[in-house]
Formats: sequence, C-alpha cells, structure tokens
Amino acid sequence: MVDCHMHMVLDGVEWKSAIARHKDQPDEKYIRGILAIYQEKDYTYLRDGGDRWGIGKMARQLSPEYGITYRTPLAPLCREGHYGTFIGQTYADIKEYAALVKQQRIAGADFIKIMISGLMDFDRFGVLTQEGLPAAQIRELIHIAHEEGFCVMAHANGTKTVQAAAMAGVDSVEHGAYLDADALAAMKENDCVWVPTLSTIGNLRGRGRFNEKAVTQILEMAMENVGAFARMGGWIAPGTDAGAWAVPHGCATEESLLAQAGVTAKMLEAGAKKIQEKF
Repeated sequence: MVDCHMHMVLDGVEWKSAIARHKDQPDEKYIRGILAIYQEKDYTYLRDGGDRWGIGKMARQLSPEYGITYRTPLAPLCREGHYGTFIGQTYADIKEYAALVKQQRIAGADFIKIMISGLMDFDRFGVLTQEGLPAAQIRELIHIAHEEGFCVMAHANGTKTVQAAAMAGVDSVEHGAYLDADALAAMKENDCVWVPTLSTIGNLRGRGRFNEKAVTQILEMAMENVGAFARMGGWIAPGTDAGAWAVPHGCATEESLLAQAGVTAKMLEAGAKKIQEKF
C-alpha cells in the first residue's frame, strides 16, 4: 500500500486546530499515532505534501520504525498572495524562490513542491478559488528546482496551469481539476505522473457542507478525465490527500474511485512505482 499524496500536519477534521497542535513543536505522539495507522494498514510508502513547522520532517525520521519510506518536500513553496500561504513558505519573486530552493536542499528536502493554482470551489462547478500562475513563471519555477537536482510536485488545477506545468517537465501533478484533452496530452507526452486525489472530492458527498450538485459534477468530470488519461496510457498514482477535510489518514476511498474511473490495479502499481522512482 502506498499513498502518494498525504498531509501529516492535517487531521481530516479542521485545519486550524490541526496545525495548532504543533504550535510549540511537532507533536511526536500524534505523528507516531498516524504512522501506526498506516503501518496497521500495510502502507510502505508515503509522500507528504509538506508543512513549514517540521511535522513531515519528524515523520520521516520516525517512519523507519514503522517499516515506511517517507518522502517530504519540507515546506511547500508558494507565491505571496496566492494559495498555500497557510501551510507553506512564501516568496515575492523568482530570486527569493531560487534562494528558498537552495535552502530546501541544505535543510534536506526530498523534492520541491510548488503551489501554482487555487482550489476547486465546491459550491460552484467549474470555478477555482484562484487562477493559476502565468505559464512563463511556472516554467521558471520548475527549471530552477530541476537545476538544483530536485523532482517537482505541483499543486495544480485548471487546464492552462496543468498544461504549462507538464510542458515545463513537472514530475507530478496533484489534483488536476478541470482539464481538457490538451492538458491530458501534455502530461502524457512529458512523462508526468498524475495524482488526482479523487477522495478529496468523493468524500464530500452527503455531508451537507457543500452544494451536492456541484460536488457531483466536479467528481464526474474528474473521473471522466482520469479514465481518458488511463486509456491514453498516462501515469496515474494513488494519493488520497489524507488530512484534507473528510479524508482521514488511511482512507480507503481512493483506489475504489480510481477503479470506477477505469484505472486498473496494474496501472496504479505502475504509477506508484514511477512516483517512487522519481521521488
């Protein structure tokens, strides 16, 4: 079992209180409890989405005791004024970003995670909370990280943003809402692994927090795109986004949703292997 996108710092309930748990220092007891959940469910590989308080770093240190290989970008990197500032390190310009990438290497990051778009608005189908960064800027972010020897994970939604990232050689795309055929083709042609995190949509159904019609439409489109990408022979890896609201650690939803979308166990195994080779 592997989870190629999870968040140790979050608990699937309320992000502010989850982060506050570690306000003084990483809560080792909590981290061990989460690692024990994954151990019990036979997970052997976890790829974290990162945090700026050292929770993922401590989890990586502890994970061998639980038979788990753990990879973390340390803090995700996000542009000032754009999505991700609640959990990541911010930069004002490319020069500051390049300096952060170098700092990440010194600090021992396993890869670089960039935040280049907003989230889905789960009350309005087809709407993102924030548009993506310009394509030229996305190319520069990925180029700088690659030049430092890092693989790059990109939080990316929206067809133009994902297409730009894929064409720039991003190693994995996380989430990937609202894609078209050109974005899917760009991911396939550039050997990009897609981690669609369907659980973070599917687990919202029936909970009364968001517009049910919009959630259903978002999930249906995501699954259609995943199915199309699978038929193209693209790399797809399982990642739950565990820690996000309504997605508990060890959640079993993802593989079921991916299977419904037409992704076979063999495809998932290949995608997971590709992630582990890259990251």
